[in-house]
Amino acid sequence: MRHRQPLPRTWLMTDERMGDRLFAAIRRLPRGSGIVVRHYSLSLAERRRLFAAVQRYATPRGHMVLRAGPERLGRREDGVHNAPGTGPGLRTHAMHDWAELRHARRTRPELIFASPVHATRSHPGGAAMPRATLRAILRHAPCGVIALGGMTARRAAHLKRLGIAGWAGIDVWLGEQPR
Repeated sequence: MRHRQPLPRTWLMTDERMGDRLFAAIRRLPRGSGIVVRHYSLSLAERRRLFAAVQRYATPRGHMVLRAGPERLGRREDGVHNAPGTGPGLRTHAMHDWAELRHARRTRPELIFASPVHATRSHPGGAAMPRATLRAILRHAPCGVIALGGMTARRAAHLKRLGIAGWAGIDVWLGEQPR
């Protein structure tokens, strides 16, 4: 195994909207959660500084910290998101449609983030994934599926019976209720 066990069941997906509230969001995560550092609009140097700060803050809390994208952000990374075949550790992949699921089946990540399961501010105007689609994804996924998009602990509990491996969010960790 390239990663520690068990895999996190709760995740924070970072983005620029978080601003100074990022570290407050990390404090709200249950111990042993996962964090995917995205912040794609920052320069590589800024992303590396942010990644290092998140690691310093998250590691003592037992959180796994993954980088998103192909560029290395730190000397030690717990894994990579959306960069198959690059870097050590856990490999995860985003899945918004069937083409991305087919890609995931070829690249064999250890977790897939299926989105949007509910309406979300991250994809304004985007339709939520029908439950039948989520069930089909869970049947055909080559690995565990993390539900993303408008998620809360309550919504995750309702989806657990479908077989999700966990859930991820942004707004919920900022103390805001997703739509």
